[in-house]
Amino acid sequence: MINFEYFHTLLPQSIGSKNGAVAPTITPSAAFAYENAEEAEAIFKGDVSKPLYARMGNPTNAKLESILCKIEDANSAIATSSGMGAISMVLTAFLKSGDEVLCIGGFFGGTYALVNETMARFGVASDFCDVDDFDKIEEKLKNGIAMVIFESVGNPNLKVPEIEKILTLCNKYNTLTMVDNTATPILLQPLKMGADIVVHSTTKNISGHSASLGGAALFRKVLKDDKLKDDKYKHLSEIVEKMGEKAMFAITKKRALRDFGMTASAYSSFITLLGCETLSIRMERISKNTQIVANELHKKLKNVLVRHPSIEEHEHYDRYKKIYPAGCGSLLTLDTGCSKSAFKLLNNTKLITQTANIGDNRTLALHMKSTIYRDFKESDLKFLGITDGLIRVSIGLENPVDIIDDFVQASE
Repeated sequence: MINFEYFHTLLPQSIGSKNGAVAPTITPSAAFAYENAEEAEAIFKGDVSKPLYARMGNPTNAKLESILCKIEDANSAIATSSGMGAISMVLTAFLKSGDEVLCIGGFFGGTYALVNETMARFGVASDFCDVDDFDKIEEKLKNGIAMVIFESVGNPNLKVPEIEKILTLCNKYNTLTMVDNTATPILLQPLKMGADIVVHSTTKNISGHSASLGGAALFRKVLKDDKLKDDKYKHLSEIVEKMGEKAMFAITKKRALRDFGMTASAYSSFITLLGCETLSIRMERISKNTQIVANELHKKLKNVLVRHPSIEEHEHYDRYKKIYPAGCGSLLTLDTGCSKSAFKLLNNTKLITQTANIGDNRTLALHMKSTIYRDFKESDLKFLGITDGLIRVSIGLENPVDIIDDFVQASE
């Protein structure tokens, strides 16, 4: 079981200060002055740990990165301007033209488009498979793919990957793995399970208040006999040999952040830090709420398919109970059968906020096919589980009875 009480103490005690300003401080400067030419050289060389230039980070970002490392048990982290910025940063840092990425399970539309369309323009191939297609997963790994990507819980298909089995296979074949843990911070720590990189859209659960756009990538420690020393990563060997245990951090900064500039702003990081203070207590409450709401709506809504892995009919119910004993975050879906009925249900609600965000303090909902996935091909929609009547719901902190009652009255 997740030790929420540990994080309830850790986060506010780590973020606040007992000397001087209690709240985190904002350092909004774009540039930083060096005491002399020798210090400037040492900072650029990496011998002195002081701000170089805001595109490469600033003290407020560094504070957020240190907190995220505690949440994910990471060796290092980089705060970015958005969740998509974090994923783009990792892909462009570690991959080269001719590499291939395997994406396992359903994906958020932005991630799917990035891998399937944008990265293809730069010579990085991609393939996709279901979370339970282990024959294909192992076949691809044997063929020397460069990276495996999957979400901790499918957004919005709510499939639950067999995480440890996937990571064990990836490590067997020396293949980098990136896990999008946006939906399940605190509830899951993929780096402890054998993942190499974890990414977040901090806009979502980590902030919780829809006030700050941001993202982050977090990295494990690089070992002496590391998979990064495999021949398929020889284009990274110079940095790996030079930087040691922080090589993943250095690779990402030197090969992506420096040149593409996905950097978080100081103000965004400050606002995100304020959200971090209450993250664990929000995740505990919201995950419990989501299970209650999903199971009650499953019983009460007529002609609506309610989907959540805590419902016994879900294909990954047993896996969910094992991996997520405290719940898997805020997401559930309602399938009304067609867009007309979906629009009617959404427009009849009184409590729900219709928006493209998830992981907020308040309950959110959105019709998928007419918004985020409106430009997708039918074949892609089918793979991703996007149907005409699909509504994604992100449960908030409200009284679960009020949420249930609102959806019931809206469906009548």
